Formats: sequence, structure tokens, C-alpha cells
Amino acid sequence: MKRVVTFGELMLRLAPMGYYRFFQNDQMQATFGGGEANVAVSLANYGLDSVFVTKLPAHAIGQGAINSLRAFGVDTTKSSWWRQSWYLLP
Repeated sequence: MKRVVTFGELMLRLAPMGYYRFFQNDQMQATFGGGEANVAVSLANYGLDSVFVTKLPAHAIGQGAINSLRAFGVDTTKSSWWRQSWYLLP
């Protein structure tokens, strides 16, 4: 069987629970996505062997991103970890 390899960045989306606005609720739902990750998940859902390659920070959020892809059957064994400092973009 052919294997499809996608590579790119993962994005974390924070959304308030229910239909509240961002600061009307103190609980957030976290989901991970991104174009390449979404393609890998879709291919896995169609039964194809899909791999996602990226570099993630070595902490709980990075592990959560990997776990979310693995839950859909995406191979993430080629992804790597790195230590990073947090930064904010204006």
C-alpha cells in the first residue's frame, strides 16, 4: 500500500464552551488542526496509510497535538520534539 506523507505546522484553536463569547466563559475547548494535519486525518479516515511530520515543543500541549492525530490513525513517529521558549506575535 502507498503511504502519503504530509508535513507542516499544527495550530491550536481555543474556543469557549457552548455559545459564549471568548471572555464570557472561563472554560475553553482546545482542538488541533492545520491544512496538512487535516489532510493526513482525512486520508486516514479513507483507509490510506498517512504520516504527519512536524517538530513540536516538548510539553503537554505538544503531546496533546500528537495524541489528537494518533486518535485518527495518523502515524506521527517521524515527528520530533524540541525545547522552545514561548513567544507572542503582535
